[in-house]
Amino acid sequence: MEIISEIQEKVPRKVNGKLGVTFRNGTRPTIGVMTVSEYNQSVKDFADRLYRFALKNLGDQDLAKDFVQDAYEKLWMRIDQVDYNKVKSYLFRTVVNAQIDRARRAKLQQNHLASLDKNPTQDQIPFDVQEKIDEGVKRLTEIQRTVLTLRDYEGYTYQEIAEMSGLSEDQVKVYIFRARKFLKAFIGQMEVLI
Repeated sequence: MEIISEIQEKVPRKVNGKLGVTFRNGTRPTIGVMTVSEYNQSVKDFADRLYRFALKNLGDQDLAKDFVQDAYEKLWMRIDQVDYNKVKSYLFRTVVNAQIDRARRAKLQQNHLASLDKNPTQDQIPFDVQEKIDEGVKRLTEIQRTVLTLRDYEGYTYQEIAEMSGLSEDQVKVYIFRARKFLKAFIGQMEVLI
């Protein structure tokens, strides 16, 4: 897909020559060191899923591509520190952290702007069901939105989500339960308005 070719073209060129590990007979010298071929395989295996995940949470194609690009660039910079068996968790955790950072910055900016402008704006009520669901998802907390997206849109197991998010499996289940409960109530309220 397009995102894969962008990553393969840009990341290695940005930091070409960074990898200072020598390999003998194609073997890895230590545990935790990823080879360039494993890096390339991770791009093929996870770039599209990572992009879809970021796009669903951000709603902006260019920003989602940037987040995926940054995640792979960080992976490349730490290629000698990340074990290939944990690369999926590393990539998703990197994107989740970037989304949380972005949400925090946006909230701070929004609070600042709100303090300057006291005129409330009226939200338009969407008439499309998907728009209503998306609006409800946007109202979730960042962590609820993240785990719900990973579970319901991307199809990851609770265990995989726990690994990617750094939460326990029980915490993941609670966040998903609360997110679904909120969405059910939110969509129920919207049906009354129609």
